[in-house]
Amino acid sequence: MINPLHTRFIYSWLVLLPLLTLSGCTMHHMDTMKPTQPLLAITYPAAYVVNAETNTLSVIDLATQQVRETITLGNPSMAHTGGSTTDMVMWPHHVYLSPDGTKLGIGVPGMDLSAGHAGGMNGMTGRILVVNPKTGETTTNKTTPIMNHNAVFSPDGTEIWTSQMAMTGKVLVYDAGTMAVKKTIDVGMEPAEVTVSANGQYAFVANGMSNSVSVVRIADKSVVKTLPVGADPVGAWPGADGNMYVDNETGQSISVINVAALSVTETVSLGFTPGYAAYNAVRNELWVSQARTGNRVVIFERRNNQWLKAGEVITGLDAHAIAFTKDGGTAYVTNQGAATVSVIDVATRTKKQDIAVGKKPNGIVLAY
Repeated sequence: MINPLHTRFIYSWLVLLPLLTLSGCTMHHMDTMKPTQPLLAITYPAAYVVNAETNTLSVIDLATQQVRETITLGNPSMAHTGGSTTDMVMWPHHVYLSPDGTKLGIGVPGMDLSAGHAGGMNGMTGRILVVNPKTGETTTNKTTPIMNHNAVFSPDGTEIWTSQMAMTGKVLVYDAGTMAVKKTIDVGMEPAEVTVSANGQYAFVANGMSNSVSVVRIADKSVVKTLPVGADPVGAWPGADGNMYVDNETGQSISVINVAALSVTETVSLGFTPGYAAYNAVRNELWVSQARTGNRVVIFERRNNQWLKAGEVITGLDAHAIAFTKDGGTAYVTNQGAATVSVIDVATRTKKQDIAVGKKPNGIVLAY
């Protein structure tokens, strides 16, 4: 004789089993799906700040000096669960705006570069992200064969240039529309930042292990000159004065390259590790951030035909990238160790405020 209680138990289990199975599948899917970025409507002048550890872009309203939006680029850098390894974004670095203002280019080396630019592993790949600055949507997520440092647009916006940080250094030039490789350019060892001169004629590649800068003519993508600079150069930062300012980390100096002559015309000794160098065209000043244990920006003025220290501003721990507003009156400095952006009045050389952003902010770009 069949026990009625037993029958009811079997029936209940048969009813619940599909629900439990469905629930388990749903939970598993939720655990592995990557974050979705809701579309935004950013219409205001903004600063876009790359937060390396939290894999986000903080969007600062330049009128209110407040973070209005946070754009998610991928799973957190230290989270190795969830998401697909084919689109995993880890430790995004510097950010550039396309000439027409419709795209943000971000280099993703895949490792934390805040303590220095050496130490990449063999077989380590990089990534290029293209983000819509108005909606926050990631429109391109492209893997590079070797870890990279940044992703910068060509002057006409049709190409994206990025380094390959290997002992056999290369620069890859991608078609910005199809993301197909158009050209591979041999440069020095462990190239870091690729930048474009203010006149749009040349790309400058800082070769960290070669202590040199490769100058590439953008029109035909040929290396026209290799210039020796200080030890461990990271980036050649363009100035509106016709110079490039190279921050040499180990050399603790700035090498000044005259673009017209393609020669190093001056070396500025610092006495500290530079994080970034930015030229203020309105005031004819050179601003250099103090990296790692530093918490300041040092300001140089042009006197007696040389760059001489004129002052400094305390910002935050591990000061890094510097961006000036169009009128040159306000500077924004990312502080990797403080998770802040300092807002500085340029004329008075005083800090007005710190804006809290994500962890380890590094790259910054202003869009109007």
